[in-house]
Amino acid sequence: MKIIKKIAVALLLILVAMQFYRPEKNTAQGNHTAIFLTETNPPQEVKLILKNNCYDCHSSKTRYPWYNNIAPISYWLANHIKHGKEELNFSEWEGYSNKKKDHKLEEVVEVIEEGAMPLNEYTWTHSDAKLTENQKQLIIEWAKQSRVLYQLNQQPQ
Repeated sequence: MKIIKKIAVALLLILVAMQFYRPEKNTAQGNHTAIFLTETNPPQEVKLILKNNCYDCHSSKTRYPWYNNIAPISYWLANHIKHGKEELNFSEWEGYSNKKKDHKLEEVVEVIEEGAMPLNEYTWTHSDAKLTENQKQLIIEWAKQSRVLYQLNQQPQ
């Protein structure tokens, strides 16, 4: 029983210490998606869907929930955001080549069609982020139109 007590105390101390060493937050200032929005020119409804469902993990500005202040949840969220930005970062759209932009939009279509995005872990706490069939179609149509223009090596108008 003594060993279990020692392990429990050690785990508690580690958990308390984690509260003081938090991961860096993803909180850029300014209009970090302006270039992406200008180039791809999504309809207003798609803009809202992207803002509410995608930007938290795929841009340089995250709206953090209150529970992000509790470790180890803060580390878990930071890892999800880091991975999401590695896959697609709307805030760094300007730095992508036209070929990469086309590929990223192709991936958007794929993950929406497969139902892989938004992640279930995200929609558990953001129930309004679940995409309706109509919202999925809007995103897919917009992404496909934008892809055609990138494939022609033009910026969407």
